[in-house]
Amino acid sequence: MTRSDPTSQDDARNRPSWRLALLLYPFVVLAISINLFMLGLLATWLGWPHIPPVPALIASLFLALPTNYAATRWIERLIARAESR
Repeated sequence: MTRSDPTSQDDARNRPSWRLALLLYPFVVLAISINLFMLGLLATWLGWPHIPPVPALIASLFLALPTNYAATRWIERLIARAESR
């Protein structure tokens, strides 16, 4: 006869989100840097200067922080909904 330990179930549901955030951060940075670079290429049609790849990557390091937070929260909600079914 096995006994279900409620504390272990609570621990599984309350996994640290920082691990998920660290896992997602490189992907978010690369996605934002690609989008910034492409936006810079589109801006040349308006006569604006383009954004080179390295400055786009550097800017994405900072822009990825709030975006990574939002993506982590979204994925946590998806995981919680999947576990509740």
